Amino acid sequence: MDEITVPIYLITGFLESGKTSFLNFTLQQDYFYIEGKTLLILCEEGEVEYDMEALKMCNTVVEIIEKEEDLTPERLAAMDIIHQPERVIMEYNGMWLVSKFEQMSKPEGWGIEQHITCVDASTFQMYMTNMKSIFMDMVRQADMVIFNRCKKEDPLPTYRRGIKVANQRAEIIFEDEEGELEDIFQDEMPFDINAPIIDILPEDYGIWFVDAMDHPDTYVGKTVRFKGRALKPRGMGSKFFVPGRTAMTCCADDTTFLGYVCKSGFAPKLREGEWVEVTARVGFERRMEYQGDGIVLYADFVEPCEPLPEEMVYFN
Repeated sequence: MDEITVPIYLITGFLESGKTSFLNFTLQQDYFYIEGKTLLILCEEGEVEYDMEALKMCNTVVEIIEKEEDLTPERLAAMDIIHQPERVIMEYNGMWLVSKFEQMSKPEGWGIEQHITCVDASTFQMYMTNMKSIFMDMVRQADMVIFNRCKKEDPLPTYRRGIKVANQRAEIIFEDEEGELEDIFQDEMPFDINAPIIDILPEDYGIWFVDAMDHPDTYVGKTVRFKGRALKPRGMGSKFFVPGRTAMTCCADDTTFLGYVCKSGFAPKLREGEWVEVTARVGFERRMEYQGDGIVLYADFVEPCEPLPEEMVYFN
């Protein structure tokens, strides 16, 4: 990968999702008054406007792109020549596919350093119902997803799980008018965390999978039991397999498999895709498959079982 010398900070989200407010706040912080010119590319204009005096003070110039067909490698190259920016901030149009820009040829040295998606919690469910494919395209490579305008009655844990299915590495932040919300999962688990064996019912598998990913310390050293299909990826070794379930991220043709690496003496006997009930102790360690640390299951019992009536995991 080429070295990034001109970092792009990509801000995505639907209209009125809080992108401009977020950038106005960021641009006015002391830490942003740094050396060199900032190029702010606006692809969408909402109700909130930028403070032009503040932009001048932090040496920020603005370029506006009104039509998607005008966002081209040639237009970006021209901006690079004219402004010679040290960094680029792009407020992206919520109706344009982010993947198209990610794959677009960019000026030498330009590269996406950080991708942040802003979400208005009050309209999230409406957009997920009507424009799910566009939203999932936004968050699939995002480094951070910020839900603003949150209310106590909003099903925030469900929102979080939905994002994690599409992008397990994304940091997810919830904010109300007072600022960031914490402990949204408190007292929300539908199973007994302190039971000798934590039984994960089929309808709760997605809840457990995401919570274990976010809070591994809660489960390390404990024993869990659940049903899933056994996958046997090549290169893992004969005593390893991945039990799990399939989740829909966007549509029936866009799914992902949710499972953790599992070590068991039963693994060599398992067939690819076989349904099993797994009873396993939870560990947390570095694995090549995770490109870092992650949950590893050590199964005492792996028994074939009947397929579940509903294989798919849903999060809404």
